Amino acid sequence: MLDIKFIRENKDLIKEAVRKKRVKVDIDRLLAVDEKRRELIQEVDYLRQEHKKFNGASEEARLSKDKLSHKEFELKAVEGEFDELMLRVPNVPDPSVPDGESDAENQEIRKWGEIKVEHGKNYLNLMQARDMLDLERGAKVSGFRGYFLKGDAALLSMALWQFTIDFLVKKGFTPFLAPVLVRRENMAGTGWVGLADQAEEDVYKTQDDVYLSGTAEVPMMGYHADEILKEEDLPKKYVAFSPCFRREAGSYGKDAKGIFRVHEFFKIEQVILCRADHMESVKWHEELTKNSEEIMRALEIPYRMVVNCGGDLGLGQVKKYDIEGWIPAENKYRETHSASYFHDFQTRRLNIKYKDSAGKIHFAHSLNNTAIATPRILEALLENHQESDGAIQIPEALRKYFGKEKI
Repeated sequence: MLDIKFIRENKDLIKEAVRKKRVKVDIDRLLAVDEKRRELIQEVDYLRQEHKKFNGASEEARLSKDKLSHKEFELKAVEGEFDELMLRVPNVPDPSVPDGESDAENQEIRKWGEIKVEHGKNYLNLMQARDMLDLERGAKVSGFRGYFLKGDAALLSMALWQFTIDFLVKKGFTPFLAPVLVRRENMAGTGWVGLADQAEEDVYKTQDDVYLSGTAEVPMMGYHADEILKEEDLPKKYVAFSPCFRREAGSYGKDAKGIFRVHEFFKIEQVILCRADHMESVKWHEELTKNSEEIMRALEIPYRMVVNCGGDLGLGQVKKYDIEGWIPAENKYRETHSASYFHDFQTRRLNIKYKDSAGKIHFAHSLNNTAIATPRILEALLENHQESDGAIQIPEALRKYFGKEKI
């Protein structure tokens, strides 16, 4: 959420952000409602002061109370529309974000690794031949997109988790096992629910009015909600493991078979809270992205990095990078990691602040990044490491966690 004062003073900038991100919100309507809201606040304050002058149950007191109640009701309605419009206002993308409608217009920044042209078998054949994956029983138990990882696939997943956690702990991140059940305010604060153009239909909701989170970003941002931190304790660097759940609404027919796009998965997320300074956010954004690149290099998976265009940014994101691993059997790169920064967009919603050395209070800046997502990463890992004799070579970095050099 942006500051309404900032929106008033930068109307054209906000309108350009609306255009660049391809979102639907009427900024002129918002400003008109804001003006009406401020007028009503003044009127209500005046009427409250006037009402205090009357004593007892006189006719004048009754009329004063009625008039005040009418204006308070009017103010409540206007504030409701104001709040709804404010939640739809997008964050301003960085000037370096390219223009574009969709991920097809994301721009490549760099590539790493040697691409295999002769790919051999695809990952489904590799896994099923070695009894590592059972999709039929997965569908029997969980329905569409259900799966069981077995044997070496289960061990390989756990090896990836432990390798990634160890890697980031050595870089100063505090490890967490994050809850997957989260209250609505955490989903709304991170931008997952509450907006018509956001994918609320993509999240699972329980009968108890709590949600199953699609990423540890949500509980980790809620961790410091309504708190005032100390500037000297920033940045807060967290690496959180959690199960994740997504309905994959709108993806009918996409990756209908396999484990690239599933309803239930496991992810390790990097989350940072830092000082309210643009260059500080930029610094940590590059650092988070570098961490994911180093993980991909350690896993010896060829990849490319792209900067996401305006139409492929979420409402709150200032800038976003995707890392896409090479999938030999598909002869293309596919997304394995995303890294984003938000300035104070999320922290305003969640009321996460810090006090600087002069005693002044600021909203912190937030960032997040995928460290590893399983089982998705297995597709790129297995296909890129298969050998001509059918064996699958285990990258050096994983061997001490997995316990052997080959499958």
